[in-house]
Amino acid sequence: MKAYQTDLLMIASRMFSYPDGQDNQAVLDCAEHMVASTEMKQEVRDAIDTVYRIPLKQLQETYVDTFDLKSKVGLYLSAHEFGDSPKRGAALIKLQKMINEAGYDRVDGELADYLPMLFEFVAVEDDFKGRERLLKRMSCVTQRILNHFPEENPYYPFLSLMMKYVFEAPTEEELQKMDQDREEADLEELPYPIMYN
Repeated sequence: MKAYQTDLLMIASRMFSYPDGQDNQAVLDCAEHMVASTEMKQEVRDAIDTVYRIPLKQLQETYVDTFDLKSKVGLYLSAHEFGDSPKRGAALIKLQKMINEAGYDRVDGELADYLPMLFEFVAVEDDFKGRERLLKRMSCVTQRILNHFPEENPYYPFLSLMMKYVFEAPTEEELQKMDQDREEADLEELPYPIMYN
């Protein structure tokens, strides 16, 4: 992986975590010290600016409104891949095992498939079993999120850069297969009241 890709993954890890105002300077510093062309650095700065020019309280509201409880743009890898399928539990266990075997622990309070954590994991660890497969999965999910993102959302430009510079674009077949493997929650009304004898 190229140095600028690692930098972009680290920036994405911070930008797509809940904004608390503490990571802004780290993100800007990382962008400033990227080993990249002047043109790419400017693209990155512009994409970061669309997010961090927003006042913190408004950015927090935008973040929650964008990512929380929205299955098509949520930040959990296996939720995109499997939805409410029992396969999601097995996928989470495998991811956690992969992370542990590489010598890392997940962030407290987050599932092993939390994308900002996975962005950082693949940025700092370049030699673990299943890395290429994980990058492919992350590519498919990042593209799926981008496909469901409104262009006017402040996070859209940086997500576009991730697909342009970090991830290899998935094929239509790969995206269709992921959608076929997803199980939607059964939200139909239950036949209440039920009488018990």
